[in-house]
Amino acid sequence: MINLHIQNEKLLNDLLNRFELNEHEKKEFLQIAIPIIEHEEFQKRMNAEEFPHHAKVSLGEHIISDAILTYKLTKKKKWKKEEQKRAIRIALFHDLYELPWQNNDYKKKFFNKHGFTHPIEAAVNAATWYPELFKEEVEREIILDGIIHHMFPFPVRTLNDKDAELHNQEKFEKLPTNIKKNIIDSSKRKKVKSIAFSRSKYQEGRIVSKADKKIAWGKELKSFHGLLACVTGRNPKLEKKDK
Repeated sequence: MINLHIQNEKLLNDLLNRFELNEHEKKEFLQIAIPIIEHEEFQKRMNAEEFPHHAKVSLGEHIISDAILTYKLTKKKKWKKEEQKRAIRIALFHDLYELPWQNNDYKKKFFNKHGFTHPIEAAVNAATWYPELFKEEVEREIILDGIIHHMFPFPVRTLNDKDAELHNQEKFEKLPTNIKKNIIDSSKRKKVKSIAFSRSKYQEGRIVSKADKKIAWGKELKSFHGLLACVTGRNPKLEKKDK
């Protein structure tokens, strides 16, 4: 077991072993991932009670699983280190949305529901919590575009003004102008009215989208209630547990 100074250390080590990473691969992955995982907001999302994501899987566990699989896929393709690092960062950022989504009726408009807007919220939070990783122009555009379009072919909400009902709208308003422009421009690519159908322009974003689907549909969404919740936002099993 690798010694780490974070909460849920055992879960992280279990995931590294579950994906059969050797000691060199673990160190290589963690060198990129730990500065992101150790942030207090990421740690909060490791709690399955506070942030259930798919069925009983916590949001943090889902994100780390995506990131490890992304690492393995890029390693298999023999990507350059800087490309691999960007892809892993996209994977670690892709679902850092603001509030738990299951059984919460926050949004009024259909296309403002979690499925359509959470990539925007994740991009805003990533740029807010990890500003040092968004200073370089090319790096910033590739990472933000990958986060925003990770759900493809599921559409993303186009961001025009305040009508998207973002839970972190205030954070968005405080972002530097260049980052806000990146997010808005990316969300409008191939738009049809209030939603956009576009995959990421970059290979880093596309490989994260592939990893995300393999994890979600291949390993996590195995129950009827979990699948239904992705469409309705309601999970009866979680409701019963809360009572």
